[in-house]
Amino acid sequence: MASLITRTLDAYDSLLNEYSDHRVKNWTLMDSPFPTLWLLIFYQYFVRSLGPRLMKDREPFKLDKVMIIYNLVQVLVNMWFVEESFRHIWLKGRYSVICEEVDYSDDPIAILVANFSWCFYLTKILDLLDTVFMVLRKKMMQVSFLHVYHHTGMVLATWIATKYVAGGHGVMFGTINAFVHMVMYSYYLLTTLYPEYKKSIWWKKHITELQLIQFVLTTLHCSVALFNPYCKFPKLLLAAFIPQDIFMFFLFLDFYRKEYLHPKGKQTVKKHVD
Repeated sequence: MASLITRTLDAYDSLLNEYSDHRVKNWTLMDSPFPTLWLLIFYQYFVRSLGPRLMKDREPFKLDKVMIIYNLVQVLVNMWFVEESFRHIWLKGRYSVICEEVDYSDDPIAILVANFSWCFYLTKILDLLDTVFMVLRKKMMQVSFLHVYHHTGMVLATWIATKYVAGGHGVMFGTINAFVHMVMYSYYLLTTLYPEYKKSIWWKKHITELQLIQFVLTTLHCSVALFNPYCKFPKLLLAAFIPQDIFMFFLFLDFYRKEYLHPKGKQTVKKHVD
């Protein structure tokens, strides 16, 4: 038994240190997965149990001003991701869309990309506030399986990506996802400032279509590298991320069908984050 525990601890230490990106080890929340895991456990507990119980006999919080600031920050941060990725990567022709291995060196551009990966992970933690706001505003119909599952999965996926592959082939996913978030939070900001725009259903419909397109593009992009025998980007991670993208595509497609193609006149989920 002691030998099994020792081997398990050695394997954990090796996985955490030997195979990870040494450059990010001392960055905030990167040394160990447990702070992120504990955060997600508390997130699940709050949105599913603690939050609804605390709000049961209370009036909904009026968070319009807070949400204006929050949505504006999200728009600006994601706009910055898109702008910087084009300025440093895509317009310079530095990365291949077919296969881009991770540069683990201390080259300035490689370090810059690693920093962007880490910042991108932090924004996924920031995204958790979406659900917190829903609970505090007593919008529990919006706290769907799709919404909570996706937020949780994105935090885990971006932690893994930053820890092991901070850059490389995943930069394309980050660019696309940041663009979708920029458009989506622009809509949320506009409808918070001008609630009458919420009646323009085509806005929401096309945002969901944009999310579906995102999953198609990212799945194809990862598949190209996965089935390229010459590509040395970690195929185990690609093999894990592709089914996740496909699963998310069908979850969003199911939402799209129910919300826009075959609405049943009932209150449905009005806000999802891809």
